[in-house]
Amino acid sequence: MISSTSNQQVKNIAALQKKAALRNKENCFIIEGIKLFSEVPSHRIIKSYVTDTFFENLSADMKKKVETSPYELVSDEVFKKMSDTVTPQGILTVVRRTVLPVTEIIRDEEKTGDTVKSKSRLFLLLEDINDPGNLGTILRTSEAAGVRGIIMSRNTVDIYNPKVVRSTMGAIFRMPFTYTESMEETIELLKSNGIRIYAAHLKGKEEYYRKDYRQPTAFIIGNESNGISEAVAQQADELIKIPMLGRVESLNAACAATILMYEVMRQNIV
Repeated sequence: MISSTSNQQVKNIAALQKKAALRNKENCFIIEGIKLFSEVPSHRIIKSYVTDTFFENLSADMKKKVETSPYELVSDEVFKKMSDTVTPQGILTVVRRTVLPVTEIIRDEEKTGDTVKSKSRLFLLLEDINDPGNLGTILRTSEAAGVRGIIMSRNTVDIYNPKVVRSTMGAIFRMPFTYTESMEETIELLKSNGIRIYAAHLKGKEEYYRKDYRQPTAFIIGNESNGISEAVAQQADELIKIPMLGRVESLNAACAATILMYEVMRQNIV
């Protein structure tokens, strides 16, 4: 059992919780809690850390899953040092990251890595989303709405940020996603594959619900403060708008994405 907070493993876990650069370098990230542990594919588990009390109270199935991969017991004090949550649950796991090329996400095969692709041909393009809660919510909602995949600009918040991971509620293990160095080049690639690009934009001429999304479709969702950059907006096939009353200037990025995703879902199931 690890009982000292000066243990090198403890220091490394604490650093992985805080530093995206270290997560990139070591090609891993951290999940916490029994919900996410139950969702993670076993072959991606590097090592788990569990308090002895929590371990003893695990169900037989969860205890077996812990024991089939490397794990170590830690004291409650040590676990608090490692955890990123206010009320730690008692289990924390280091997980291998997955990296998918854009071409893998948009092609028609049924399976992408660990995930079974949606039959939908809907994609989200996220440009510079900064808020971890927004990104996590978008991932979770994308799974519910049948989105095929998510492509993010390099300046979008790290999807392996602990706050993002928690807010996905496990969707991070099932929703295909990737980052792109050039959103402009990615949009051209999608267009060449017959995918129509719509940008949710304040300058949109028509309301989003007047369009026909019964074809391969992608929505561009922009930064919470600045919206979609001019260069990216110009590449869209059409600018669309979400009507708003009152004095509201714009919607939360996750809310806007949700509205658009579910309109596509509605058109394709009725």
